[in-house]
Amino acid sequence: MAEENQVPTEKEASLETIMGLIVNGGNAKSSAFEAIKAAKENDFETADAKLKEADNFLTEAHNSQTSMLTAEANGEHTHVSLLLVHSQDHMMNAITFRDLAGEIVDLYRRLAAEDK
Repeated sequence: MAEENQVPTEKEASLETIMGLIVNGGNAKSSAFEAIKAAKENDFETADAKLKEADNFLTEAHNSQTSMLTAEANGEHTHVSLLLVHSQDHMMNAITFRDLAGEIVDLYRRLAAEDK
């Protein structure tokens, strides 16, 4: 019978960190996309909330990434796998998408103001 409070192995901890990048990066991108959809409907309160939500997910992803970088800097080398590369790709795409979403929301806001 397995103990409930087992310490995760190095491989399990690495996988948990990698999955944190993928999940939080994906959630950030989804929230940013929802912000664009809300702005398109002139719902800027929701758009702003969704951008903030995306920022929170990116912060979580960044924290996961920072823990990996810190471990690497301390000599704990991470095995580079396809899953790790995929997680970094998710993170970078989410950051780029969030930045663009902010610009698109601002553009919709400007267009809405001109229509008044």
